[in-house]
Amino acid sequence: MTQPTAQDNSGATAIDLRGPSPWRRWRWLALVLLVVVALLIWRWVAHRAPPPAAPPPPVAVVSTVVTPIDLPRYVVGIGTVQATTSVTVRARVDGQIERVAFVEGRDVKAGDLLVQIDPRPYRAQLEQARATKARDAAQLANARLDLQRYQVLSAQGATSQQQADTQAALVKQLEAAVLTDQAQIDYALVQLDYTTIRSPIDGRTGVRLVDVGNIVHATDANGIVIVNLIDPITVLFTLPEEAVGPVNAAIQAAGGTGLAVDAYARDSGAGGERLASGKLTLINNQIDNTSGTVQLKATFANAGHRLWPGQYVNARLMLGMRSQAIVVDTSVVQNGPSGTFVYVIDGQSKAAVQAVKVGAMQGNQAIIESGLSAGQRVVVDGQLKLRQGTPVTEVRNASSTRSAAPSTQSAPTSQPASSSAGSVGPASTTSPANPASPAAAAGPSGR
Repeated sequence: MTQPTAQDNSGATAIDLRGPSPWRRWRWLALVLLVVVALLIWRWVAHRAPPPAAPPPPVAVVSTVVTPIDLPRYVVGIGTVQATTSVTVRARVDGQIERVAFVEGRDVKAGDLLVQIDPRPYRAQLEQARATKARDAAQLANARLDLQRYQVLSAQGATSQQQADTQAALVKQLEAAVLTDQAQIDYALVQLDYTTIRSPIDGRTGVRLVDVGNIVHATDANGIVIVNLIDPITVLFTLPEEAVGPVNAAIQAAGGTGLAVDAYARDSGAGGERLASGKLTLINNQIDNTSGTVQLKATFANAGHRLWPGQYVNARLMLGMRSQAIVVDTSVVQNGPSGTFVYVIDGQSKAAVQAVKVGAMQGNQAIIESGLSAGQRVVVDGQLKLRQGTPVTEVRNASSTRSAAPSTQSAPTSQPASSSAGSVGPASTTSPANPASPAAAAGPSGR
């Protein structure tokens, strides 16, 4: 193997010791700087704060200021109008109808003639009884004369005492026969009187169930006509058993006088027309265990015949007044996981969630026991888009603005008995907002 020459070794050494050129060092330095700048830019972009979000637009709502009012306390029950007195007029003797003296659907007075039954068979029975009495009376008179003779002869010894005693017994028998005959006459008079059928009460006649020429019997089930006393008239309604205590307490507070009861048409809602006003006359002496309700009766003057037997009505029984009660519309009260609440509007026109305690629901009104005070502004409509702190704007127009404290004279809405009241029940004195409503699962967003 040949060895490299010294000249070759020195030449190679000269080439290895030669350093890089200056332009190459600057190129590498620029590349490192670019990488560092790129890292800094990426870090700044990745970690910079997002731009502030735009504030949400105001939500249009309808609101009202809470104002204390004197509110009537009442309970509502579903009732049926009934005649004060109802009589089914029936024949008390058999016979043929000779005359119908009443007009269907007209008022009659007690004692007015309704129907005349053929009286001839009963008049003949009366005459027969009178004749029998006359015969027995004549026999009695003769027996008494004979008795006097026998008593005189017996005293003189001309006849036996036994014959006188026998004659005295005969006189007794004939006296009893005359009494029986008089009873038969009285009975025949009564039967004859029954052929003339008169109205037993003041009232209004219904549908005529017989015609002239019909044969009627004392055993007929349908009768001849029904007479109802409809002025005054009564309403029989039910309340849940929980209402018995408050009703009795209200009666005692009123000094035992009848509580006021208003009757409204069954289909009338808030603002419905009141049909009649009356007084409570009866609380039944026991509670129906099968339904948990108690029956009550109220009496109404009915000169205008606004109430009619068989009609369904809502009976509103007044229990007294709540002084300066905090009352809002039922649409104001919302349900959430933590209970009932309302949306109030603060001084910055923002919505705030405020918990409340609902004491009772009366028709379309909710009575607030705690959580609200007079002067606060509450949202009546538009709660669907509200959250805590949501800005709001007022809607001012007659079609959307509703009062949070409706008139105390508005008609009650139909309420089932939890009954109520029981429902069919009627409504109870206190029925808190329903925590199981769909809004409860929606959280504080409300409706």
